Amino acid sequence: MENLKMETTIKEKAKTFIDAVNAADPSTVKSLVAEDYIQHNPFVPTGRALFLGLFSVLKEHGTKANTQRIIQDGNYVVMHNLWAGAAPFGADKMVAFDVLRMDEAGIIAEHWDAMMGYTSPNPSGRSLIDGETAIRNPDDTATNKQQVIKLFDVLINGTQEEVGQAVAENFHSDYIQHNPAAADGIAGFVAAMPHEQWVFQKQHKVLGEGNFVLSISEGTHKAHHSVFYDLLRLEEGKIAEHWDVIQQIPTENLANENTMFGF
Repeated sequence: MENLKMETTIKEKAKTFIDAVNAADPSTVKSLVAEDYIQHNPFVPTGRALFLGLFSVLKEHGTKANTQRIIQDGNYVVMHNLWAGAAPFGADKMVAFDVLRMDEAGIIAEHWDAMMGYTSPNPSGRSLIDGETAIRNPDDTATNKQQVIKLFDVLINGTQEEVGQAVAENFHSDYIQHNPAAADGIAGFVAAMPHEQWVFQKQHKVLGEGNFVLSISEGTHKAHHSVFYDLLRLEEGKIAEHWDVIQQIPTENLANENTMFGF
């Protein structure tokens, strides 16, 4: 019961943090964030003071996040955010996965994210952020995470035949797809592959709560070195829905040297 209460508090703190960023409220952020806050967004300086220095720019553009989904795994919280007024990040409207790590005192100590511009609906008419939000089956968390770890091991190391078998075994044939380039179902995924050229090379972190699992991995997208955030919703042991954010990993004009990984 004590651990459950602690984790619930962590999720509530993450929501309060996003509200404070939306309001450009430095005093609340100071109460929630460690002074030596580690930043993995390559364009944001590390440290709390330098992060707070960005608030004037965010306020000028009316930059605000609307959290669509939030899951927690131990001292990590994952937020699936739709950012409006996001020109400082690269486009007026962007979708991101924001990951926060809390320290032993429940203070935000580290942040990772990946962002991409909001797109028009995909071939199945789905957006980057719509779909199921309810967290169910908390007792399945460990099993679901292990299934995703095994799936990505095959996607990274398996032969073409093994990959095809793994996709058929792990995905519902008519699973719901939110990637902007692909239609629903395994057939839609296969049809998009030649153009999108998703190549997974290393899985860095897997976080989950109940029926939702987030995989953070590294690879190439259309031959560009990229980070992949894949959120999967599992149902009866198979993947029923998929959201993702793919961001090219920058090499110039970096605000910190922490990399987009380092979990």
